[in-house]
Amino acid sequence: MNGELAIFWASRAPAILVAAALVCAVLIVALRPLLKHYAMARPNARSSHKLPTLQGGGIAVIAATVIVAYAALYLQHVGAGHGLRLPVISAAVILIACVGALADIHPDNVAPRLLAQTLAVAAMIFALPAELRVMPILPWWIERALLVIGGLWFVNLVNFMDGIDWMTVAEIVPITAALAVIGLLGVLPLQAIVVTLALCGAMIGFAWFNRPVAKLFLGDVGSLPIGLLTGWLLLLVAGSGGRAAAILLPLYYLADSTITLIRRGLNGEPVWQAHRTHFYQRATDCGLSVIEVVTRVFLINLLLAALALATVLKPSRELDIAALVAGAVLVAWLLIGFARGRQ
Repeated sequence: MNGELAIFWASRAPAILVAAALVCAVLIVALRPLLKHYAMARPNARSSHKLPTLQGGGIAVIAATVIVAYAALYLQHVGAGHGLRLPVISAAVILIACVGALADIHPDNVAPRLLAQTLAVAAMIFALPAELRVMPILPWWIERALLVIGGLWFVNLVNFMDGIDWMTVAEIVPITAALAVIGLLGVLPLQAIVVTLALCGAMIGFAWFNRPVAKLFLGDVGSLPIGLLTGWLLLLVAGSGGRAAAILLPLYYLADSTITLIRRGLNGEPVWQAHRTHFYQRATDCGLSVIEVVTRVFLINLLLAALALATVLKPSRELDIAALVAGAVLVAWLLIGFARGRQ
């Protein structure tokens, strides 16, 4: 850790976390009357909740993230260096949040939403530093096209997995906390560290309102931009030599969503429709409580974060392979346990 990052960690990082949590909580309280009129999630056959519940908490999470991140960068006198193009990232986040807000109110019209999501993800990929390479073996333009496709899948899988109380909190808080530590080890530029700290703090502020039984959901307006921001941060890590860490941190989400999608496709089920066949949903249907499910997810994510940090601290091909195998075993154990439920 260089001197600038050490000073930042000691003086600014805790303040960013607390400020983002407080701003998020205040915005949620202020927005509650508006959400009651326009953003009620009604239970249906695919829902995990039994009563109409407010959604749209993601507005506060994303607003708090953006406000606190820009304020911290301004107070820290840090510009948008390192080719990060933060205004482009912010515009992409706002665009995909608007797409999510429309989806919360009018859940039909999948094709136009997918097109707008693709534009937002493409803007995020465009905002990456030109020299950043995740798969240098491929031509640059092919790599960028594959990153758009992968980014679109990642954004949607975060949305798919936001199906029970505290699930996204149990996933995103460990990931962003680990990303902040990885960044402070010199892997991420200071601007990206500020964003990940602000997102982590905002999710902590949201957690109180989303605790089981939740009084507030993120909604697509939150899960989609959270997926976009997290995917951007993971790509920055992967492009800085931390490919193993970038895979390990979201490994549970990647595995649950991808396996579920493949299974539904093989069964001839429409993969774009909402459903209740993710492993975590099957676990609640088979007797595990929401708290039991999200606690297991949180603990596995802490272990995955530890493995990711190990690959950054002691970079080597052998350790990367060993950490990925260990992470795969942990996630497989979790998925099998969810499939079995309470026996």
